[in-house]
Amino acid sequence: MTISLRPHHLLCMLTYIGRGYSPAFVASYDSVIARLSAGEAVLIVDGPDAICAPLLENGEPHCFRQSVIDRDRRAAKDLSPLLGVEITAGTTIALDHQTLGEMRAAFAAGTIRSACAGCQWADLCDAVSGNGFTGSGLLHLK
Repeated sequence: MTISLRPHHLLCMLTYIGRGYSPAFVASYDSVIARLSAGEAVLIVDGPDAICAPLLENGEPHCFRQSVIDRDRRAAKDLSPLLGVEITAGTTIALDHQTLGEMRAAFAAGTIRSACAGCQWADLCDAVSGNGFTGSGLLHLK
């Protein structure tokens, strides 16, 4: 099985510590993190994904805004060379311990964070990465 993720959520998952927009959002995100930790692969999608799902029932979720689409574009551009594969809809990525470590190192160094510009969660992500990703839900990949 695979988990659908939009490109910028490949960054968000690195610093997820159980905070979010609502209790339903956090519960759903916890489930995604558990599935990733269990070894499920990621299927890159355009637009809303497994993380966005709880927000889609709201009147006008931000998931469809141009700013979020631009964030996905920047994340895909930053991550493609790091992961050695073009990050585009339909790409499948198997996350393992080594890949996660490389992504975390690049995130902490700021080399894959152009998508984070203007994000309301950026300060939290700075703190999590600055603390060695302590408390991040995605710690142990098989």
